[in-house]
Amino acid sequence: MASAALPLLRRLDPETAHAFGLSALRLGLAGRVSAPDDPALGITVFGRRFTNPIGLAAGFDKNAFAVAPLMRLGFGFIETGTVTPRPQGGNPRPRVFRLMQDQAVINRLGFNNAGLEVYRTRLAALRDRPVPLGANVGINKEGADPTRDYPALIAAVAPHVDYAVINVSSPNTPGLRDLQGETQLRAILQAVAAVPNRPPVLVKVAPDLSDDGLAAVVETCAANAVQGLIVGNTTLSRPPGLRSPLASEAGGLSGVPLFPLSTRILARTFLLARGRLALIGVGGVFTGADALMKIRAGASLVQLYTGFAYHGPGLIPRLKAELAIALREAGFARVEDAVGTAADNLAEG
Repeated sequence: MASAALPLLRRLDPETAHAFGLSALRLGLAGRVSAPDDPALGITVFGRRFTNPIGLAAGFDKNAFAVAPLMRLGFGFIETGTVTPRPQGGNPRPRVFRLMQDQAVINRLGFNNAGLEVYRTRLAALRDRPVPLGANVGINKEGADPTRDYPALIAAVAPHVDYAVINVSSPNTPGLRDLQGETQLRAILQAVAAVPNRPPVLVKVAPDLSDDGLAAVVETCAANAVQGLIVGNTTLSRPPGLRSPLASEAGGLSGVPLFPLSTRILARTFLLARGRLALIGVGGVFTGADALMKIRAGASLVQLYTGFAYHGPGLIPRLKAELAIALREAGFARVEDAVGTAADNLAEG
């Protein structure tokens, strides 16, 4: 998936192009980044050291198909999944749409994945992890029992990852977002807390939560042994000004139009959390300035997906260089010095 191949891949439908890109990555065709990261970009979060805060979000490599090559592209960390207990085909095609004029994507994939056994086998086969690795876990569309399935998933991946993420915010599995409700979320987290030798556990939340809903999620997570939150998933909203004729397609919107909403919710989450939870900011990051704004909103780490899909592996070194420059221009010596410094202003959005 070298950046030079992106114009050719864009001539294919998005899901086919994604499969080709993953295969190219697995074959090592994207190369590697060997230059050390600027020390200013290093940060320690939930007991793990990250040489830079730029990570790959879940959804890009659902089945842990190309983890080792992805780890060589310069990311500070990689998150794989979402994986469900049993294999799942997802929703009917077409289910991914490029909004080229908006630098955005709409997807209604529906947790399509090969299931836990394939996923765990691939994670176990990794010979080393040069950067931290996360596992994003979810439940099947049918036959799910959240208080049974989430703990079982986390127990299964625990020996192979540096952190695990409970996904209760994809908009494409009926009823999943209801699990963000206080009572259901507490029950899940209490069941997960009983898993022995579990890695740091995070919860991925939607950017569409109400103020009261967000406050309830933060308090429930802080009270139930959660180390962090990922803010946020794709949005069901459609910001004004979208130009693509595909903007009315059903599904979750990601990319540039999501940036203002996701950053505002991130800042509100930081203010609510009051240092009790580490935050990962995701949604519309395309530049180093975007990454710094997420950090100043309260994120210790930042993830991207749509930007990577649009611009390819060459985006990662550029993002890190831009972020290092932006940090210094803003008067910060290190990433950790910038975390949350503009949360009050950005929360008003």
